[in-house]
Amino acid sequence: MITGRDGGTDDGRPPPARFAYDVHTWKEIAHLLANLPVSILGFTYVVTVLFTGFWLTVTVIGLPLLAAGLLGARQLGKLERGRARALLGVRVDEPSPLPWRTKNGGDGFFAQLWLGVKDPVGWRTVLYDFIRLPWGVLTFTITLTSLFVLWPVLPFIARGLANVDRAMVRGLLSPSDELERRIAELESDRGVVVDTAAADLRRIERDLHDGAQARLVNLAMGLGLAKEKLLEDPEYAQAMVAEAHGEVKLALQELRDLARGIHPAVLTDRGLDAALSSVASRCTVPVKVTADLDARPVAAIEGIAYFTVSELLQNISKHSGARSASVDVWRAEDRLLIQVWDDGRGGARLDGGTGMRGLAERLDAVDGLFVIDSPPGGPTVVTAELPWRDRVAERS
Repeated sequence: MITGRDGGTDDGRPPPARFAYDVHTWKEIAHLLANLPVSILGFTYVVTVLFTGFWLTVTVIGLPLLAAGLLGARQLGKLERGRARALLGVRVDEPSPLPWRTKNGGDGFFAQLWLGVKDPVGWRTVLYDFIRLPWGVLTFTITLTSLFVLWPVLPFIARGLANVDRAMVRGLLSPSDELERRIAELESDRGVVVDTAAADLRRIERDLHDGAQARLVNLAMGLGLAKEKLLEDPEYAQAMVAEAHGEVKLALQELRDLARGIHPAVLTDRGLDAALSSVASRCTVPVKVTADLDARPVAAIEGIAYFTVSELLQNISKHSGARSASVDVWRAEDRLLIQVWDDGRGGARLDGGTGMRGLAERLDAVDGLFVIDSPPGGPTVVTAELPWRDRVAERS
């Protein structure tokens, strides 16, 4: 059993037995005596603000007032968690903040208002403040009376009453089995996935417009001129056709590169080992690839792993000044691990640009991890971790 500094335990059990009237007992007594004024404050707030908002829901200010009242209840809950932590040794995680999102479509004022009105953390705090008033009166009366009448047994009375307080705080003011925290994370991850997909679509559109599309337009114009010159100047027309032939080859290469950027055929056909060897061969630095995989993960995870390594190897080519690099990929139970190493100048950071930060966000969106160890002077080691799901399990 792990005991906290203030006598509480991290596993949710009551504190162990101890001597009467030690510092922890006096903290419990202080907490019980403070229950009455604190519970009066909380109950008054709930009745005044939230009931007013509830009865005014038929007007335009009712729901905003109710949402604001629940937001204030969150702050009361935060103060109560702090009081329990200081006096009872109860360490409860703070619930996740409301996932306000206004930059994506449909997340305007009314969506924010609805999030505030249905906030489960705020409503549990309201329930806490309701039941605390009679409990505060009871604990204050018993504790104050015991100070003068039941002095010898007051530590045991304080212990019992304080344990009920601990149970209330853990039951009503803690995140509900991490569900709320997980919901907030998934909301954020969904936004990252949507933003990443939109950025990829914009990149593909830009590459098509500036690359293959522009080249094909020039090709059509060149062939049109060659057609006009075919009879009057065959040699000039032949030169233009030859030039157009070269443009076709370049356009095809650009389209292949673009398709590889979307999802390379070698990854689909032969898996990560062959795909990573292919991308490593295009790196300007010699790269050793080692893949120890006895099966293939689902296509989504495989694709993220490929593009993560591809982006990292591009960074090595452009920025590291390295002479050699390596890529190691292996499976550890239900995780896919990737480690990319280079002997370059180091100094890579997550906040150094959008590339690394984008990779970290993309991995985080699928419950992955992204860690950079890159001291000045090198070497740089980037470790990525992704969840593993077998393709067989996906099909079934």
